[in-house]
Amino acid sequence: MNSLKPFSEKQLSLLTWWVKSSPVSDRNGIICDGAVRSGKTLCMSISFVSWAFYEFSNTSFALCGKTIASLRRNVVTPLLPILSQLGFSCREKVSRNYVEISRGDIKNRFYLFGGRDESSASLIQGMTLGGVLLDEAALMPRSFVEQAIARCSLNNSKLWFNCNPEHPYHWFYREWIKKHEQKKMLYLHFRMEDNPSLSKEVVERYKSLYSGAFYERFIEGKWVCADGLVYPMFSEKRHIRKPAGEITRWYLSCDYGTVNPFSLGLWGLCGDVWCRVDEFYHSSRSQGVQLTDEEYYEQLLLLVGSREIEALIIDPSAASFIQTVKRHGKFRVIKADNDVLSGINRVCLALKNDEICFAPECADIIKEFSLYRWDNSIKKDAPRKEYDHAMDDMRYFVKTVLDGENDDFIYSVAVERM
Repeated sequence: MNSLKPFSEKQLSLLTWWVKSSPVSDRNGIICDGAVRSGKTLCMSISFVSWAFYEFSNTSFALCGKTIASLRRNVVTPLLPILSQLGFSCREKVSRNYVEISRGDIKNRFYLFGGRDESSASLIQGMTLGGVLLDEAALMPRSFVEQAIARCSLNNSKLWFNCNPEHPYHWFYREWIKKHEQKKMLYLHFRMEDNPSLSKEVVERYKSLYSGAFYERFIEGKWVCADGLVYPMFSEKRHIRKPAGEITRWYLSCDYGTVNPFSLGLWGLCGDVWCRVDEFYHSSRSQGVQLTDEEYYEQLLLLVGSREIEALIIDPSAASFIQTVKRHGKFRVIKADNDVLSGINRVCLALKNDEICFAPECADIIKEFSLYRWDNSIKKDAPRKEYDHAMDDMRYFVKTVLDGENDDFIYSVAVERM
């Protein structure tokens, strides 16, 4: 069972800002952002429920997350045992997605909503709410957030936002954080140091999980642009080398293209390091020859030789080539996780921790490392759509195989929050 720890000054501000004696109790709501694991989510959810019972009875409220599953994991599951310790009675109706909470003669109902995409706005439409808590607010579409806000029409209703930083052009940063005074919102920025329950060892562990813009966002809590090379930590001296011993396992990774380049990587596990031992790369534009799926399959067989391959990991949109491989019945096919940003962050970690390396023969992926850059011409986080095909097949491999084998890796978006 969870137990309450001593609170930091920042956490106490979050827990008590709404009480009548507080100088900021007249604010329309609160926005908390900042570092991961800074204690803002649990404190906000405790404060939200406590405020709801302070102001209302027999009233409906909304708890919103990117998905209902992530909301249960991040908010509901940690919250309910704490509420029980504080004297609340909680009855969760999982099939109907709400929690009924009571204390003494007061009872309120908290509905759970997932703001996954634009269509999610219709789920909350038509309700009348005393307040709404939006966890991972920056990961939700604007239409859902604005619909949730519009439901809070009761007197004394308040808005509660919690998120980790994204890029500085994000609508939530520009419309809510930059304008928090104009909207009469309390804004609290959290750091890991604001969570006294974290040991120094845990803080250092989290710091080791990120680099570059991801480090600035999730550790330092900054709304910054991803800029320059996507993988600045890649070093030819450090990461280009042949396997130093026997290879015990084999995988293939593939980014499929007909007009665009086709990239295929052969990966072998040597000790605790995965090495890209060899590759096949074909650009029909530059080479003037377009290959069929069967011809690509023949090249795959030549790359594999007599090796026992555990699986081919491939872009899930490559439907025709997936069917070609399956029809031959020789290789198991795994459709890759194609979440670009979480995949890039996982590759950053793999490079930083020397979990992957590249044989000198893999000239095409080595070349792409020096050319693969963030696209700052658009107001969102995305790499340029050029020199990215070997980069993509590597990302599919790392996210699928290394993530599956390393339970200690944590992504907070969306991350999980990126």
